[in-house]
Amino acid sequence: MTRKQTSPRGWLAQAALVGGLIAPNQLHSGVMAWAQRRRPSEIWSVAFSGGADSLALLLVLWAHWPERRAQLVALHFNHRLRGRAAEADEKYCRRVCAALRVKLVVGRWRGQHQGASEAEARAARQKFFAQAMQRSGSGALWLAHQQDDIAESILMRLARGSGTGGLAAPRPVAATGDGRHFVRPLLTLKKTELLSVLSQAGVKWREDASNAGRDYFRNRIRHDVLPAWSQAAERDALAGAALARERLEEDDVALESWVESLAALGRDRQLSLRVLAGLPRAVVRRALHHWLLAQKRPADLSRQGFEGLLAAVERGQPTRFSLGTKSFAVIRQGKLFSQYG
Repeated sequence: MTRKQTSPRGWLAQAALVGGLIAPNQLHSGVMAWAQRRRPSEIWSVAFSGGADSLALLLVLWAHWPERRAQLVALHFNHRLRGRAAEADEKYCRRVCAALRVKLVVGRWRGQHQGASEAEARAARQKFFAQAMQRSGSGALWLAHQQDDIAESILMRLARGSGTGGLAAPRPVAATGDGRHFVRPLLTLKKTELLSVLSQAGVKWREDASNAGRDYFRNRIRHDVLPAWSQAAERDALAGAALARERLEEDDVALESWVESLAALGRDRQLSLRVLAGLPRAVVRRALHHWLLAQKRPADLSRQGFEGLLAAVERGQPTRFSLGTKSFAVIRQGKLFSQYG
């Protein structure tokens, strides 16, 4: 949006207005419960692009956790793919954070190139987030995903054949393997609701023109599929998708707990097939995923290759199965283990 710049005093007043329009009880209850358990001195990082969603998130955090303002660190990653617009986004983020007295850390993609894929840009951004959080000692990254993002993600992952783990994303609180947490309090709100709040508060935000294109799968889902799907549903399809995501997460957590309780994977990285014998295929599948992740070398298995290994595990007969990385999955005497060379 190209409008007159807001003064520092104006940003403080507008942030308070946003806090009044989005009450704490409108945020995801799981996130609120998580936040109450955190140490007061913990540093919270906030992904801040300058767009409406991330701006709303930053203002909500500033308004509802005043005691943590000194521990907030906004992270802005300039992909350097949109020329002057990207530079303007960065300048905008600097102005907002200066007005709110929130520390800002900016990363700039040095490996950008014409025609960079969405996956490449995301990987570079995630790497910057991880490095910035490590330097600041931050254990939590707050992200501005909302209900539209849930519906888009579900539809995209359905097309890829994802299971409950993938369909349950994005989660309100997700722990990473390195001890960090990704936190998403806005999953209870729609994009239109956030835009309405910002407009009522007189807040200006940045627009990424690339979001209006059809180059990326997510954009095609957003512009072509979601409107038609919502119209055909003749109900609040976004709220329905958000509810389905909650149920899928419950199922996924239950399945994960079941597999963990079996203790089929030993410290020697061997999987006991006797423990898994006769159990539902979903349990065996999850246990096999755990086994693959525990191996010294990452497997290079296609979906078809994984299904073949799963079938071999269910049969339990002696087998030597290539994992594609000069390593083999071997089934012998009721155990699944790796051989290298």
